[in-house]
Amino acid sequence: MDDSVRPLRIPPHVAVYADQHAVSHLMQSMLSSVLIDQPEDPIRYLIRLLQRGSMDIPKVVVLASPAVGPHVLAEELSAELRAVHVTTESLLHDQSELSPTQELPTERTVGQIHQRLKEIDCFSRGWVLDGFPQTRLQALRLQQAGVLPEHVVMLEAPDDEMSERSQGEAYRRAFVWPPSDSRSQHLEEGRSQPQGQRLDEQHRFRCEVTGLCAAYQNFLKVINADQPHADVYQQALAFVRTRHRSRSPRILLFGPPGSGKSHQAALLSEKYKMVDVCCDQLLRSVAAEGSALGEEIQSYLDDERPVPDSLVLHVLADRLSQVDCCCRGWILHGFPCDMQQAKNLQESHPPNRVFFLEVADDVCLERITQIATDPITGERFHAVTRPALSSEVQKRLKVRREEQRLSVTQRLKQYRTHTAALQVHTHTHIITTLKFLVTLTVCVCVCSVCIHVQVL
Repeated sequence: MDDSVRPLRIPPHVAVYADQHAVSHLMQSMLSSVLIDQPEDPIRYLIRLLQRGSMDIPKVVVLASPAVGPHVLAEELSAELRAVHVTTESLLHDQSELSPTQELPTERTVGQIHQRLKEIDCFSRGWVLDGFPQTRLQALRLQQAGVLPEHVVMLEAPDDEMSERSQGEAYRRAFVWPPSDSRSQHLEEGRSQPQGQRLDEQHRFRCEVTGLCAAYQNFLKVINADQPHADVYQQALAFVRTRHRSRSPRILLFGPPGSGKSHQAALLSEKYKMVDVCCDQLLRSVAAEGSALGEEIQSYLDDERPVPDSLVLHVLADRLSQVDCCCRGWILHGFPCDMQQAKNLQESHPPNRVFFLEVADDVCLERITQIATDPITGERFHAVTRPALSSEVQKRLKVRREEQRLSVTQRLKQYRTHTAALQVHTHTHIITTLKFLVTLTVCVCVCSVCIHVQVL
């Protein structure tokens, strides 16, 4: 084959190195920072960026109705994350021409916030912003100015609960109490916001909450504030500590015969644009090409003998090294089947996710043994879920040898034997690379896998 049309193969260790060192995230962060901040000296700016302690500095916005009181949560988060707590009140200190009750215009507030977040403490340690934005327009103005949080926490509470809460930094004995004794000594009983003003603020928040959620929908977490403050804090802290990485998924999907691996892999491939690699189909397609390797594989398929591991690994290495698998990721099923195969795959193309589908043996038997194939069209039918369309088709259906009860029982026994060893191997060896292992029931497979793939 001419080298100009030969499929490009990317060495597998390139993707592994990129994942281990978060290279894609690093380059993306640096590029976006340069384009947003537009420094006069980009090189010096990038050097400062790399000299910072971490690329994952917190950038958090806490949103809530004033009656809910986001200030306490924002203050605690900033203390835990060692970030700068930025409030609109702190920005008003230098605005002596404004009265305490007068609001800054939106454009001026956005400018003040943008300027504050560029200062060295926010640049180096990160920031937690509360009290702004309060409307969708303000959120869009912040985005246009380049203020892009990575986590947005919105505190939500029922209207009747918000009606009972007071203005600003109010503390409730049941749920929220000051984090320090010095602050609690200055509390006053009975101070509350005028009812008309409180109702106006609640109404304004309700009108704007949908727009705010839409503006920050990709990195927003809504937390019910009508619960003990410690629970609210733990949920918010767990959320802001998550990190989003653009990693190419490399997934192994295990399961007994009849568990629906092919179906689940097809659904995931369609939703997340991963390459669906079925080992059996891949071997058949290579055999059909007529190459020297294909003819060797075809001889094993004709005799219904297992294809040697060396040939399977050669075919898999060639497929998984192609550009689509390296860029979009892949989901492999049908291989490995035993411990040695798993070790060989780990050396050549280590996965970063492993899922085991759990289905009872009797369910697998029921699914497979009632399958029959039309020898003319090659179409497969199931006696219960997908019966033949006519009696003529029904009469000519044939049951393949691998779908007969004795063969299925032997395959299930073999799977159970090897799976026990594979799970131990995954825990003791691959877990250091995979960093994730889960056992799923088929009924929740797609939902659970989709969630975990999104947070890679």
